[in-house]
Amino acid sequence: MNHAHSHANDHRHDHSYAAGADGRERKLLIAVVLTAGMMLVEVAGGWWSGSLALLADAGHMLVDCGALVLALFAVRMALRPADAQRTYGYGRMEVLAGFVNALTQFVLVGFIAYEAIERLFKPVAILSGVMFGVATMGLLVNLIVLRSLHGHAQDDVNIGAASLHVLGDLLGSVGAIVASLLVRWMGWNWADPLLSLLVSLLILRSAWSLLRRSTHILLEGVPEGMDTGEVETALRESDASIRDVHHLHVWQLASGSRMATLHLELHERGDGAQALAAVNRTLLERFGIRHATVQIDPGDCPDGSPGCSAQHQPSHPHH
Repeated sequence: MNHAHSHANDHRHDHSYAAGADGRERKLLIAVVLTAGMMLVEVAGGWWSGSLALLADAGHMLVDCGALVLALFAVRMALRPADAQRTYGYGRMEVLAGFVNALTQFVLVGFIAYEAIERLFKPVAILSGVMFGVATMGLLVNLIVLRSLHGHAQDDVNIGAASLHVLGDLLGSVGAIVASLLVRWMGWNWADPLLSLLVSLLILRSAWSLLRRSTHILLEGVPEGMDTGEVETALRESDASIRDVHHLHVWQLASGSRMATLHLELHERGDGAQALAAVNRTLLERFGIRHATVQIDPGDCPDGSPGCSAQHQPSHPHH
């Protein structure tokens, strides 16, 4: 016996993913329609009232429409089956979309901040009543869209990115409402650009978090919240036949799609089939890893020195 391999797949996972993607696609399409409609209203309201907060929020919504369309495209691409060139399929398109959408937030924040600083030094007259009405309408639309996407945002970088854009809109609408009240009751025209600037800083913080998260997945980092040392220990203890676990790599193909490769060394007369079953069961039940490739080494590990020291880590296999 040279090598024993296990390639653990759960086809129910693929089907449930497709069903979930269909639900996300429908919600994203509704979000695109609502956001585009509200953007046109805010452009008209901002031009009429002279409010930078509304125009900035309309600009934000324009970027959001692009972000939501990109997210919708990524969901559809992720449903495409694997082929000879993309053996893992197109699931990572969702992470790429999240990464691009996070970058656009930095550009948008820079533009709004520049305009806000100019307005602080050169305040303009604002029709606070129009501004208040349009901003309130925008807030309601953003609440509806954000609520519809919220259920998927925690475990999907793509939906998380789209939700971040919508959250930025929501904060912009809140800022515009507050600014309109300050302009109307206090005569503080400078409140409009100031609140736009403060909202931009809040968006910037969330954008950085999303960029870091999507980059970590693209670099095939260990899934957040997972400790590879804990995984190794759990696998060693999963079956009495297992003597050692090494060359362990854990990463995410896309959000919620965890992968693993590892080598096993068995005790003399160890049952390979039993060990493989125990490893696959532990990976799935304890760590949510549905796709694993396990190699059983016949004696010394062929990829390293005798004993295959845990300190020796080969380059990551292509996938």
